[in-house]
Amino acid sequence: MPLNAQVHLHICDIIDKACEDQKTGIPGTTVVVVDKDGKELFAHSAGKQGTGSKDPMTLDNIFWIASCTKMLVGVACMQLVEQGILKLDDAEQTESLCPELKDLQVLLPDGSFEEKKHGITLRMLLTHTAGFGYSFFNERLRQWSYPIGMDEFSGRIEDMKIPLLFQPGEGWEYGVGIDWAGIALERATGLTLNNYLQKNIFLPLGVKDMSMIPSHDMRQRLAYMNARSPDGTLRARDHLLRVPLVVDPENEAEVARVFNSGGAGVFAKPQEYCKVLAVLLNDGTCPRTGSKLLRKETVNEMFTNQIPRFPNYSRQIIPAAKPDLTNPISEQYPVPGNPPQGWGLTFMLSNGGATGRSTSTGHWAGLPNLWWWADREKGVAGMVCTQILPFADVKVIELWGAVEAEIYKALSEA
Repeated sequence: MPLNAQVHLHICDIIDKACEDQKTGIPGTTVVVVDKDGKELFAHSAGKQGTGSKDPMTLDNIFWIASCTKMLVGVACMQLVEQGILKLDDAEQTESLCPELKDLQVLLPDGSFEEKKHGITLRMLLTHTAGFGYSFFNERLRQWSYPIGMDEFSGRIEDMKIPLLFQPGEGWEYGVGIDWAGIALERATGLTLNNYLQKNIFLPLGVKDMSMIPSHDMRQRLAYMNARSPDGTLRARDHLLRVPLVVDPENEAEVARVFNSGGAGVFAKPQEYCKVLAVLLNDGTCPRTGSKLLRKETVNEMFTNQIPRFPNYSRQIIPAAKPDLTNPISEQYPVPGNPPQGWGLTFMLSNGGATGRSTSTGHWAGLPNLWWWADREKGVAGMVCTQILPFADVKVIELWGAVEAEIYKALSEA
């Protein structure tokens, strides 16, 4: 059901106003909403390509989507599970593909270590229950990394070789597990993760502007990275994931040196990402091309809560362990009444929300303040894209909430 012209203009106005103040607002954004038929209900860009840029943001601009990558890798892994190449619950298989996982130790709160007691499965990697963390969200891991520190965005596999924060399967902590799922995929298929995604997800959907190694053309359209200072003002900053942007994309030897990050490695045009969201809405089949990426039962499994034993995982306080990368987060997605929230295979299950989304909605985010959601029950999905650090930017979260609420209001009145 297309949005009527008045609703369309109203949402455009909300987005334009959010980008009016180039000193303390949002420098630039792209917002896209699709339905389960793959039709674009809404697509609009506003503001500039970045702080200090004179060029307007357009629908053709390319964003580093960071952890929005995780859902794509989940789809890829589940394709291989369907084919029997990967197994969700076989720790022996996962640790034979990734022998580095066998000898990991658990970093205890007092800084000492204990031996790992359980094997790590693919399901644990996809659901953040293997024990891995991120140094910018976890002070214990950050302290362990000193004096050299940690850079999860270095473009090197070495930065994924870190201790666990708890015994596999015994907790929930957001971290580099899906990077390891991507490594397992590479070793099981003999393809780089980027090549696998291109061949088995992007090509069947007719997607051209998504890659872990952006082409020269994509780089020309790259949105700037911005930082918001504690006083709310914006400034330009260096890109976090630089390596894929400085190698020659046509030089195979250079490209081969780049770690393909399953947790954060994709660059994309937002409209292209939403083509994958439409596949999720349509039970695994592309509504435009007819290509079947996954079986309906597999998509159902991805949207099934995998961690019922951790009903309050999203209410764990996340500190600003690295304040240039994230603000502190008291709750990942507040829902009226505080119902138990879940985690599917690579994304959060919010169990409703104030905007009007259904209880079965999946969603997740990317570090430079990108947010996507997919509501299979109501047949709508979308994303709000910016390139602002630190994470959990209040102005972007407010924009996302406002846009989503207006979309649901329009659908309910249609």
